[in-house]
Amino acid sequence: MPHVDIKSFPHDLNDEQKAALADDIAQVIIRHFNSKDSSVSVAYSEVQPDDWKAQVWDTQIGPHMDELIKKPGYSM
Repeated sequence: MPHVDIKSFPHDLNDEQKAALADDIAQVIIRHFNSKDSSVSVAYSEVQPDDWKAQVWDTQIGPHMDELIKKPGYSM
């Protein structure tokens, strides 16, 4: 049951673009996890740049750096 949670600065993606993004990500997950499409879920939320540190870095990136399989090339 892979679940991917994407957070990014606002990009104003329309529903078609969000669906294409979710499908692309799901296909990668399916290939690497040998999973079924019906088992994959993808969430997408936009975070304002001024809120990134408090809402994302301080809670989901910085404290979990050892768990990240792809680390960011920036620090806060």
